[in-house]
Amino acid sequence: MVIFDSHKKEKVEFKPIKDNEVRIYVCGPTVYDDAHLGHARSSISFDLLRRTLKALGYKVTFVKNFTDIDDKIINKMNATGKTLSEITTHYINSYLKDMQALNVKRADIEPKATESLEAMFDIIQKLLDKGYAYKLENGDIYFDVSKDEEYCSLSHKCPEDEGVHRVEIEGKKNPQDFALWKACKGEGDVCFDSPFGRGRPGWHIECSAMIKKHIAYDGEYEIDIHGGGADLFFPHHENEEAQSHCAYGGHLAKYWMHNGFVTINGEKMSKSLGNSFFVKDALKHYPGEVLRFYLMSTHYRAPLNFSEEDLIASKKRLDKLYRLKKRVYGLTKKQQDKEFENKLLEAMSDDLNISKALAVVDEFIKDANENLDKNPKDKVLKQKILSNIEFIDKLLGVGGSDAYEYFQAGVDEETKKKIQELIEKRNEAKKEKNFALADEIREELKKMGIQIQDTPNGTLWEKV
Repeated sequence: MVIFDSHKKEKVEFKPIKDNEVRIYVCGPTVYDDAHLGHARSSISFDLLRRTLKALGYKVTFVKNFTDIDDKIINKMNATGKTLSEITTHYINSYLKDMQALNVKRADIEPKATESLEAMFDIIQKLLDKGYAYKLENGDIYFDVSKDEEYCSLSHKCPEDEGVHRVEIEGKKNPQDFALWKACKGEGDVCFDSPFGRGRPGWHIECSAMIKKHIAYDGEYEIDIHGGGADLFFPHHENEEAQSHCAYGGHLAKYWMHNGFVTINGEKMSKSLGNSFFVKDALKHYPGEVLRFYLMSTHYRAPLNFSEEDLIASKKRLDKLYRLKKRVYGLTKKQQDKEFENKLLEAMSDDLNISKALAVVDEFIKDANENLDKNPKDKVLKQKILSNIEFIDKLLGVGGSDAYEYFQAGVDEETKKKIQELIEKRNEAKKEKNFALADEIREELKKMGIQIQDTPNGTLWEKV
């Protein structure tokens, strides 16, 4: 497999630290609000990576954290009067629900910052002991970037670069030094006991601690792949790497991967711009699978400008897969097609080349339909088609829904109930040989935008 390493800024051959085993850590959300399309895109990107590695035969351990202590969470607590646990539990559950709707597989390990404090204390103490960190009079502890000769070598973006945000705090040795521990500031703050006094961790320290606690190897590299959004590369990942290698030696990750931004109307999505499109709102109008297919159809490293027009066009492409699946509906026996599987896997092994992978899928759909037209009763052909659709679902996370239910999306439960009642009424009319009534009911359903089909599995319907 070949991946693009953000550190080397080029495609490289992927060679895991340990044969046939891959350990991945991806930065998860800060849980103070609902998930937006940026979260969704990152999750889908690394879900595709995980699926591809597993299909290649690797044993994958996948970790995604939850930042459940942060200034934004504290602000939410003060604004709502709710506890830390109430807010973070609600938004963790909301995030997991949204990701499930997008068919993103849950991480093997989902650590929380508040449950990883001891691991953070260990790193901070080591950095203090080795002279890489210092304590201010107010109790804050900072990492001294001037002591790390390799600082900026990961992202190749130095703090002096224009546009890098600097926080001026009295007593800091360098403007770019970052907080490892924030001393308790009084009423309204959230504080924990520590060897350094009551306070709470800085943002960057938590990921280093969770990696060390849950999946780190001892050696030159702690994990195989560290991933996240492109906005995290500097300063977040740069700071993680700095504090980790200064505390323990070696490097945090062998490879670094980052997904591109989601923009709306050409602007980077952000809460401050007021254009953050929540996943839960998109799911009110489009099925999760449709949203997933759209978000993954642009290569993970490229920026994606969200457009509802493009989403609708993307759905039509996915519709073709499900129309093919309808043609083999009801089959259960499979017939593996290794040639197709290898083609699809080869595309995804090229740094998750989704354009090439979807071209393989499009070609498969076209050829399958042509072959079915010529050989409509060929069971082996149908079984091979079904097997290929199942492999698409396994690797790309789309195509796994019931073919008829897919085309029922957007129909409310009350209408579904009415449709089913009419179908049952029509079936009774047919039993009684009242074909005139049966035809009337078919026409009534047609006026409702519903098309029915009598199959060996019963009368099935879809929205047209």
